Amino acid sequence: MNRNRMPARDPTPRLSALVFDVDGTLADTEEAHRQAFNAAFHARGLAWHWDLETYTQLLEVSGGKERLRHHVTVSRDPLGTQDAATQEAEIAAIHAAKTAAYERLVREGGLQLRPGVADLIETAGRAGLALAIATTTTPANIDALLAGTLGADWRRLFAVVEDASTAPLKKPHPQVYLQTLAGLNLGGNECLAFEDSANGLRAARSAGIATILTPTAFTAGQDFSEAARVLQDLATLTLDELLCWHTNSLDGSIGIHNNS
Repeated sequence: MNRNRMPARDPTPRLSALVFDVDGTLADTEEAHRQAFNAAFHARGLAWHWDLETYTQLLEVSGGKERLRHHVTVSRDPLGTQDAATQEAEIAAIHAAKTAAYERLVREGGLQLRPGVADLIETAGRAGLALAIATTTTPANIDALLAGTLGADWRRLFAVVEDASTAPLKKPHPQVYLQTLAGLNLGGNECLAFEDSANGLRAARSAGIATILTPTAFTAGQDFSEAARVLQDLATLTLDELLCWHTNSLDGSIGIHNNS
């Protein structure tokens, strides 16, 4: 017997990190965003109003400024006839006003984390799993939400935070997930992602990450056939279940489970 022989490594990738989207996933934020957009329109003297149906459709476009540009185009608003520099300046001003309105709503205590989110973050951290954020929302929006729900030092909980300032290509482009994996120094098959939308699911899957979906009222009708699981929320989720689902995803067993 060769006593110097190294033991064989387990070739099966282990679950090493959980990667979270923010809007709709950590908290059901979209109604607050809708209200903030409408407040910004009023503040800028615009006769725009995004009702629930309109905003639900606009959520198929990732990114606040991108939604504004899309709205200008499809509504044939007069702003669309202005030169490019004027359009971009006004869109930037509207978006800044919207961000300020959203921050006010959050500070007033209008948002809480979705069921099970805080417990999962705490449990996974104690178990030694790395935690990361992969979102294409703005840093100010993230800080407003998480400082108010996880505390002012929320960043210490996450090994990597990627957002609109670091990943300008919006979901469903996988840039934000690819950069998150690089920051974690992990492969996609060593992680699980948490999303609420089809665009987020496509981004995570394009980066090779199995994904748990927790839809909101705004995204419930979207295609989640490539999700590892579709859940109503994370309230009863356990680490043992995540480990099992991660193993199943490595075997190709995705897109067939709906626990909502």
